[in-house]
Amino acid sequence: MIELACGLLLMIVGAEVSVRVAVTLAALLKTRPLFLGLTVVALGSSAPQMAVGLQAALTDSTDIAVGSVIGSNIFNILVTLGLSALIIPLRVARQLVRVDLPLMIGATLLVAALAWNGELSNVDGVILLIALAGYLLVVSRQFAHGVRHTASTDDLPRRRTWPIILRLALMGAGLTLMILGSHLLVGAAVVVATDLGLSERVFGLTVIAGATSLPALMTSLVAAVRGERDIAVGNIIGSNLFNLLGVLGITSLIATGPLSISPNALDFDLPVMLGVALLCLPLFYSGYRITRLEGLLLLGLYAVYGLHIVSFTTGMPLAERLERLMIHYALPVLAVGVLVTTFRAWRRQH
Repeated sequence: MIELACGLLLMIVGAEVSVRVAVTLAALLKTRPLFLGLTVVALGSSAPQMAVGLQAALTDSTDIAVGSVIGSNIFNILVTLGLSALIIPLRVARQLVRVDLPLMIGATLLVAALAWNGELSNVDGVILLIALAGYLLVVSRQFAHGVRHTASTDDLPRRRTWPIILRLALMGAGLTLMILGSHLLVGAAVVVATDLGLSERVFGLTVIAGATSLPALMTSLVAAVRGERDIAVGNIIGSNLFNLLGVLGITSLIATGPLSISPNALDFDLPVMLGVALLCLPLFYSGYRITRLEGLLLLGLYAVYGLHIVSFTTGMPLAERLERLMIHYALPVLAVGVLVTTFRAWRRQH
């Protein structure tokens, strides 16, 4: 309990520092907080996921390495985005809908395609890292283009370097606090999961994924409370992209052998991750905002997903019933509702 409390406290303090510094740093650099949310803050939020993935790969725990990334991405969208929207309805930047969200969906499709043969090889890792470099280049060029049009050239000589360096150091300190806090939480979670006798796949999808997603959760929640909606949403999209392209890419490269993908992950977990990513597109597009009702819907979907994982692990017949209910009833109704909402939003905008 002491580790749990200390880890939670460090993460809250680190998230508060990171969000505050990101806002002031964006003002100094004459750029939007969304850029820092998609890059620096997201990279820091994914750092615990990277540490867990590398450790799991070096110890041949491939189910944990892959399962934690899949579970973390599902958690980020359904829980982090859902809770943030409950705090305050989130305004979604048009760039996220037009550029970053399609790139996240594309990264999810890329991982699913590479994993279709049941493993991620060293070559697959190189492909993922090349895709990550391409994403960073696209985002940097897009925001650099915006700076050239919003910042006056007369202001550039008056910019001072030290305030920027100081705030970068403060942001690094905040991200470090989040990483240390998540390390304490992961340690406590490992003990609990071991005592419960969870399998590596379920352990990675639930306990490890939830624990390593806490930095992103805390950052987005603090940003939502402070009204920094660009950081709240951008952090989630950026973190998912870093998880898919960066964590899986580096993990595949340093692993002693190919990362094996379990049949259950291929049949259920990867399609769920892809479906959740696709769900974001109409949700974001319908009015470029996420309402509290939609946030509640996302949390409800995660509750059903978690219930399925628990029932599957314990061998309860409820797992099969839940799958049939989701596939034959819930998902078609949800798809129709989302399509109707998206069509109405399109008509209003045109």
